Amino acid sequence: MTKSTKHKPKFSHVGHGKTNTGIKPKTGEIDPHPLALDSGIVAGIHPVRTALLHGTGSTSTLWYDAQRHDNRIVELLKQAQQQQISIQAVDRDTLDNIAPGTNHQGIVAKTVVPTPGTEADLQRLLTELTTPALFLILDGVQDPHNLGACLRTAEAAGVTAVIAPRNRAVGLTPSVCKVASGAAGRVAYIQVTNLVRTLRVLLEHQIYLVGTADEASMDFYHTNLQVPVALVLGSEGQGLRRLTREHCNTLVKIPMLGRVESLNVSVAAGVMLYEAVRQRGCGSTGL
Repeated sequence: MTKSTKHKPKFSHVGHGKTNTGIKPKTGEIDPHPLALDSGIVAGIHPVRTALLHGTGSTSTLWYDAQRHDNRIVELLKQAQQQQISIQAVDRDTLDNIAPGTNHQGIVAKTVVPTPGTEADLQRLLTELTTPALFLILDGVQDPHNLGACLRTAEAAGVTAVIAPRNRAVGLTPSVCKVASGAAGRVAYIQVTNLVRTLRVLLEHQIYLVGTADEASMDFYHTNLQVPVALVLGSEGQGLRRLTREHCNTLVKIPMLGRVESLNVSVAAGVMLYEAVRQRGCGSTGL
């Protein structure tokens, strides 16, 4: 019987002993410390599975313990193979060096950070709109977990794009992408050099700018969010900068009924985005 070589992946084998994964590695050498300090590394069965679920292009390399033959590892290797991801069979010491201090469970992956859009991409979006726009503008969010959570919620709510300044803001990082759980590659994220100039461009395209401020007299539940709109949220602790506030058409607040003075920016974004979804009468497709 002729042994099938269909869908055989390209990857190297480092370490000792035979593998029994059904995916035969090529022999070769790799640097045993290729990305030990790279924060784009995800380690463990569940984190790697999540990275692979993001689709082709979100993961560039996968390393696995050549001594592990269990079904969970094999299934992840098959997914990586289908996405034409570079796969390397290594020994456990190599995995320990690639992902030090983690419980890698015999598998580690290198994720790819998406490239942010530019002002030119925003202009193209604005000229191609066929439905009322829903933008989320983040004025100087610096915490990667907050940005990642905002991106995840924005993608779920069908946001046109998330806009943020290039300076004094976190930007897309491996940590942001991990928190976003794939949304960073599916929702348009645009970094701009001058946020105030971008606000003026949005105003020229009849986008209604709704800023948030604790001292605002009107709560956002009384704001019409069915029109083309951009929700403008400030940074953690600082809120909106003065020029950003001055360019908003209106300032609103989220009602706070308890003793807590404000919400986390990612929570506030979720509350406001889904009020827009509710007002627009979008049907639910499930949780």
